[in-house]
Amino acid sequence: MSKVKDGIELGQFTDTFELHSNGAFKDVFDILHNNDARDIRYIRSENVGEYFIEGNLDYISNYAHNHLPKTKTKLGDILTARTGKVGGASVITDNWINCNSNQNVVNIRIRDVNYINPFYLTVFLNSKFGIIQFEKSSTGNVQPWLNLSLLRKVKVPLLSEQFQLTISSIFNDAHGKNLAYKKNYNDAENFLLQEIQFLDFDESKEAINIKPFSESFKTTGRLDAEYYQPKYEQVMNKITQQRFDSLANIVNITKSIEPGSAYYDVEGLPFMRVADFSKTGLTEPQKFLNDYFVKENKEKIKDLKPKKDTILFSKDGSVGIAYQLRQDFNGITSGAILHLKIRDEKRVIPEYLTLALNSKLVQMQAERDAGGSIILHWRVSEIENVVVPIIDYAKQEKIAELIEESFSLKKQSEHLLEVAKRAVEIAIEENEETAMNYIKNNS
Repeated sequence: MSKVKDGIELGQFTDTFELHSNGAFKDVFDILHNNDARDIRYIRSENVGEYFIEGNLDYISNYAHNHLPKTKTKLGDILTARTGKVGGASVITDNWINCNSNQNVVNIRIRDVNYINPFYLTVFLNSKFGIIQFEKSSTGNVQPWLNLSLLRKVKVPLLSEQFQLTISSIFNDAHGKNLAYKKNYNDAENFLLQEIQFLDFDESKEAINIKPFSESFKTTGRLDAEYYQPKYEQVMNKITQQRFDSLANIVNITKSIEPGSAYYDVEGLPFMRVADFSKTGLTEPQKFLNDYFVKENKEKIKDLKPKKDTILFSKDGSVGIAYQLRQDFNGITSGAILHLKIRDEKRVIPEYLTLALNSKLVQMQAERDAGGSIILHWRVSEIENVVVPIIDYAKQEKIAELIEESFSLKKQSEHLLEVAKRAVEIAIEENEETAMNYIKNNS
């Protein structure tokens, strides 16, 4: 730890920028809200995770981008969230150059990359020695806020140039595998959409669809006009013109439970919520259930622990997210997550169904059904009636192969990043020689 205490303060070798480094609040607001076409990627705090930019992005106009020069992203910039989940840093790689970022993101820019390697710095900031300093640099309990003056005092150990280059090399290998995993997943998505003739789907922009009573409320029980928009009818027609089935005929659907916050604890049985998973993976649950709840509900919990190949499917909040478990989960999920178990895997493969559920054709059904709510809620009865195209089994197998290869590459990338992080920690706790031996034995 003495290496950290004796390290160099971040403010001595970097500049830190946020959106309002570009000017006064009103000026920046006016720039962002011009009416030009929006085609420049705009990074938000939720896109900043560990190591890489992830998730769905917002966009701003080229005019706004050019008038906010200080937050334009450059190769080697390191972004961190200023609010929300404080801690963790993502580096700008060549595929994220020339984007921009919003007011809840801090851009850390190294003045001289020959002095310190940006990929080494990113790994350090994601290590336990970086995270603990981020936490000390934030203020507030309910909604942590990163204090920039304290951020600039974060200390970074200046390890040898050779060690930094080794960490950088591991990082770049992980980055390559991360890109390959995303390409494979994207290839699988495009293959599916091509097979169901949905790749070039041009949805109707018409907002009105006149329906007689017998084809509207009498049939659906829905009075909201948005439900009947022509684009949703287009989707249903597209799917039902080919081989398809309703979700209730493809899977068994199991509901989980909602214990309530009174049973939350800082340790105990992992409790997964919608925020803890995405279509490409799980994150460590932030909530746990206490021993009292576990003892009182022992048998129920045993039945509710989702097993390998179960598809988790969200029905509240961010509705319609599907993820296929690749191993048993030693915990339970919230009531907002359904467990889907395929009835006949000789007819429908789990990887295929998961991809179909995450595709636009199902997402639009979710949007139609749950879109009328302030807080999105997708009723189980509606989910049971979701229609899913059933393509040729051999083509499902091709999709499954692409998905499995994708997740294998993702796992390899994550392993390399974990090796890099642990090696930095070992170099700080012990010495660089021990850290290099760890790398040799684990990468």
